[in-house]
Amino acid sequence: MDFKDKVAESYKRIQDEICQGLENADGLGKFKEELWEREGGGGGRTRIIQDGNIIERGGVNFSAVHGTLPDPIKKSFGVNDDQFFATGVSIVIHPKSPWVPIIHMNIRYFELNDETRWFGGGIDLTPHYIDEDDAAFFHRSLKETCDHYSPGFYPEFKDWADRYFFIKHRNETRGIGGVFYDRLTPAKTSLTYDDIFKFSEDLGRSFVPIYRELIDRNKDRKFGENEKEWQFIRRGRYVEFNLVYDAGTKFGLETNGRIESILMSLPPHANWAYNFTPKPGSNEEKTLSLLKKGIDWISL
Repeated sequence: MDFKDKVAESYKRIQDEICQGLENADGLGKFKEELWEREGGGGGRTRIIQDGNIIERGGVNFSAVHGTLPDPIKKSFGVNDDQFFATGVSIVIHPKSPWVPIIHMNIRYFELNDETRWFGGGIDLTPHYIDEDDAAFFHRSLKETCDHYSPGFYPEFKDWADRYFFIKHRNETRGIGGVFYDRLTPAKTSLTYDDIFKFSEDLGRSFVPIYRELIDRNKDRKFGENEKEWQFIRRGRYVEFNLVYDAGTKFGLETNGRIESILMSLPPHANWAYNFTPKPGSNEEKTLSLLKKGIDWISL
């Protein structure tokens, strides 16, 4: 089996495991699957869960696509070859409760040829309300996975996430970050491609236990209209980032990807309040004050 096929088969298994884990955590919602083919080569499995006990809408998508790389992407990547292969699992979960955070994960592999290939991915968290204990647990869990492969991974990838998941026109981070990496190769690490692949798998498999813990901590907390309104405003910021800055969204659109799968990251409902100003001393003001780069969440 070719290396790229080995990666794709593993990612399909991880998609299966995550879907089962999320259904168990939700207790009501079930994923519905759509199989699709990409014009130009390849396809994928889009799985959507809606109107569950915990999850209002979520997607766990797998894709393995190939074909001709569009000129804008070739220029962006700085490559000359135009026959590409890309596979990955992409997840976005929008919960019902404003106390349960939005979570995003992506693990992916891209290949032009034996010399030009890399892994990318990461996990980041977007709480509607930031809780320092939850943030510390989340970042500590990611650090443990990273440290198994390199002590330099977590600080580098944490800083990368802070810089990447940043809404420039708002001068605020999308959430509390996490880890993010791209174009990871043996030349940039002390690892082999097999090692980096294993890291990608382990990061993917950390998703369910991390999110299950965050769900269990917050799912029974009471909320009212004020908290829901704030949730919708924070979702609006999420939409702004994904449509303006997200590289995965841009790649999907540029390579003629399936539009429903690409935009499954958007929430079912979101609001935009004109010149919203939180009340002094409120939980909303506290959250806005913590949407900054460079916070050491583990030691905060």
